[in-house]
Amino acid sequence: MREETITLAGGCFWCLEAVFTRVDGVLAVQSGYANGHTANPSYREVCSGTTGHAEVVQLRFDAERIALADVLRIYFGIHDPTTLNRQGADKGTQYRSGIYWQTPAQEVVAREVIGEVEAAGVRPVVTEVEPLRSFTPAEPEHARYYDRNPDAGYCAYVVRPKVAKLEQAFAKHLK
Repeated sequence: MREETITLAGGCFWCLEAVFTRVDGVLAVQSGYANGHTANPSYREVCSGTTGHAEVVQLRFDAERIALADVLRIYFGIHDPTTLNRQGADKGTQYRSGIYWQTPAQEVVAREVIGEVEAAGVRPVVTEVEPLRSFTPAEPEHARYYDRNPDAGYCAYVVRPKVAKLEQAFAKHLK
C-alpha cells in the first residue's frame, strides 16, 4: 500500500464526503476547513465567509488502488470547477473549488488533470491549486451527514444527484 493524503474543496463538504466514501481505494474521508486565516474555526464561522477557509474533505487513499489522477477526475466530474466561489445555490469563498496538495508531485498531477478538463472543453477552470496550509476537522455532526440524513432536503436535492453521477459515470471506481 502507498498511502497519500489530498484535500479537496468543491462546495459543501457533505457532497464530496458522500461521493468519496464510496470510492474504492479511498481509506478515509474527513470533512473540515482548509487554508483560512482563523485558527480552529467553527462551521458557523466558516459559513459567515469571514475566516478565509474553504469547506473541504481530506482524503486518505491507497495510490496503488486508485491513482491521484483518477481521484481528481472524479472530483472534477461531480462539481462545477468553472464557478468562482459558488456551487449551485451555495455562494461564498467557503464554497470555492480548490485542490490543496501536500507534495510537489501532487501539484503536478493536479495541473495535468486541470489541463485534461480544459482540453475537453470545460473553460475556464477556476479551481485554485495551492499547498495545504491548514486543516481543521469539522464538528462530529457533519461526519457521514448524507448517509445519516439521505432524505433531508439538501441531501435529497443536492447530494444525491452527485452520488448518482458517481455511480453512473465512475462505476469502475466504486467499492
